[in-house]
Amino acid sequence: MLMTRKELDGRLGGAARAWLDESLAEAAHAADAAEDATTAFAARSWEMRFAAAGRHCGQDNADSVRTLLLIEARADAATLTRIYQQGSAAERRAVLLALPHLAPPPSAGLPLVEDALRTNDTRLVAAAVGPYAAEHLDPHAWRHALLKCLFTGVPVDAADGLERRVRGDAELARMLGDYAAERTAAGRPVPADLHRVLALTSPTEEI
Repeated sequence: MLMTRKELDGRLGGAARAWLDESLAEAAHAADAAEDATTAFAARSWEMRFAAAGRHCGQDNADSVRTLLLIEARADAATLTRIYQQGSAAERRAVLLALPHLAPPPSAGLPLVEDALRTNDTRLVAAAVGPYAAEHLDPHAWRHALLKCLFTGVPVDAADGLERRVRGDAELARMLGDYAAERTAAGRPVPADLHRVLALTSPTEEI
């Protein structure tokens, strides 16, 4: 779960808090900076701090620190895409977790989600199925995102809005049934989460 600045201050030592103060100030400056040769480097220097967040604030705090930096910098679609594409797995995860807080248009955010879902990195898959995906993925892509969770062992609880999106989804029920049959025929165990999601696809009973 992402932490607020107040929560971070309670966890960070003095040097880390000072570093975060400086980093957020640089990000805020970048958001307001004029686009000229004099400010170009300064406007991008916060991105180097984004990459260094884990080293200065600890890996357990890095996602929250990076999200605060993206918010303070008012990162646009091009910036999010660049940071994601050039970043490490940890940096990509942070971009994915920040999407609901930045709300880029689907044309910018969904390609990042879809890229993460093509990997077998469970950290990226879990981050990709958060609130942004729940809001913007179409039914076809959402179904395949859930199957990806089952395939990689990511708990389906990571999928935001799970019950709302799968309720009454007959096509998803069919896909889950086929997947379970394939696993059984191959002598492989069926993930327990599959039965849970399958039960959730039942239509809501009318009273």
